[in-house]
Amino acid sequence: MNTRGHPVSTTARWVLIALMLAWTLVPIVWMVLSSFKPTNAITAYPPKLFFSPTFEHYHALFSGGNNLWNNVVNSLIATGVSTLIAVVLGSAAGYGLSRIQIRGKDHLAFWIISTRMAPIAAVIVPLYLMFRYLHMLDSYSGLIVAYLSFNLPFAIWLMTAFFDDLPRDLEEAAHIDGATKWQVFWHVALPLMKPGIATTTILCFIFAWNDYAFAATFAGPSTQTIPIAAAQLLTQTGIDWGKLLAIGTVVVCPMAVFGLLVKRWLVTGLTLGAVK
Repeated sequence: MNTRGHPVSTTARWVLIALMLAWTLVPIVWMVLSSFKPTNAITAYPPKLFFSPTFEHYHALFSGGNNLWNNVVNSLIATGVSTLIAVVLGSAAGYGLSRIQIRGKDHLAFWIISTRMAPIAAVIVPLYLMFRYLHMLDSYSGLIVAYLSFNLPFAIWLMTAFFDDLPRDLEEAAHIDGATKWQVFWHVALPLMKPGIATTTILCFIFAWNDYAFAATFAGPSTQTIPIAAAQLLTQTGIDWGKLLAIGTVVVCPMAVFGLLVKRWLVTGLTLGAVK
């Protein structure tokens, strides 16, 4: 029986949406609000909903000996460069896999994405030995290569799917007009892939930005990222909840704002090729 438009069905959908939003947003909102609470109000019971906001936790993070700016810069450099390389190479490789007919292409595409499925624990030791031999430990290049090891296969696989859903009529017309394959890719196919590129960029950036395992293994004192700084607040003597909530806000809020700014392209990219 078709229940579309039925009051009970509509109410149930809205209740489900409200529960999902509450499950997703309440912890984030609580974390952000608590990062502005005084230290004695963070763990107060019952929780205090009304308080005098303070910036003491953020001031402690970005001043003194534990300056978080260095970690922010390290995260931006390693994450940004690795994301840029992954998207550029992923777009080119994805277009090639989508358009070029070669023997065993499906097996090649599966092999590429299968490298992304490998557990991190299985690749950390080989990468560590390679980086130690190449003197890439505690360096941006080591972090960038490590992030590329799981972002590049994902970018290739995702961009291949986007290019598969792109109609080829405009590309064929450009070929008839005398355009080369590179010109068709650069001037015709790539501009039409803005939603796919935006989606791939956001997801790759988030994966690298939130990484802890690779950063904990390959980063050193001069290249520590934000997740490493957050982990250092969990000590045997206790947890500095104020700083931990503040650093969690620093990690989450930029990604949320960035996602909202490009949400149109993100939604279009994630629904590209969906059955309507």
